[in-house]
Amino acid sequence: MKFNQNRKIIFLDPHTSITIGDEKVDIILSPSLYWVKKIKLPVKYIRDAKKLLVSLFEDVLPDGDYSYSVYKSDEYFFIFAYEDKVILNLLVDRGISSSNIYSIHFAQSELDKIDGAVKINEKQSIYVKDSIVTLVPCCWIEEKGNLDLKNIKLSNNTITLQQFGHIVDRSSLKKIAAILVIFIILIFSELFIVNSNVNKIEMQTQELTSKYKLKPTMFQNKAVLKKYKSIHVTQTKFRQEMSKALKQKNIKTITYKNKILRVSS
Repeated sequence: MKFNQNRKIIFLDPHTSITIGDEKVDIILSPSLYWVKKIKLPVKYIRDAKKLLVSLFEDVLPDGDYSYSVYKSDEYFFIFAYEDKVILNLLVDRGISSSNIYSIHFAQSELDKIDGAVKINEKQSIYVKDSIVTLVPCCWIEEKGNLDLKNIKLSNNTITLQQFGHIVDRSSLKKIAAILVIFIILIFSELFIVNSNVNKIEMQTQELTSKYKLKPTMFQNKAVLKKYKSIHVTQTKFRQEMSKALKQKNIKTITYKNKILRVSS
């Protein structure tokens, strides 16, 4: 049980007005803000029951984007479906900031011990039938008074609203996730191809190094290349100057064969 010291307990219902200041509050959600079932399941633990929640509600819920919760009492599981967006919008409408919310509970877990019916607004009352907390019109049943939350000891059965889960619905999230998975696969495929090409280039580099007796490092090979480029430039200039000098002497050919140098003009 949670003892609500210095905190106000609020019953949140679309048809019930509330007034709070800048204080921490515990929220009890009206049955009008969730769907609930009391059932027996062929599982023992809550973690196993959570896997079944979507299928257990699929034929009951109207269209919407739902979250699910469950707790166990004796041999029964109490399972819940609710829309975060609806609750969040109502909190905003009532001027309740998320920073001021200490905990959020279902009326089912906090008011299931009510004896008889109690009034929550001018038109509705809370009534417990077959262990299920329900809303009924005031005219259907005689109340024992208004709902009094001052002495309520809250249970540990709480939920956390998805603050941004309603912005993109789950089907869209699944599509986005699928696109991201494809994108990741493409990236890894590209990386694999790049790594394969890098390995090929490294092997080719090693083969060329061995074939042409190159130096072991790129720095050394660049130094050798620079040296031979300089020699090539010097020889090219020398040949150009020799060509000019020979033309001035009207020498057309120079041959060297069998240790004999022949010059013709």
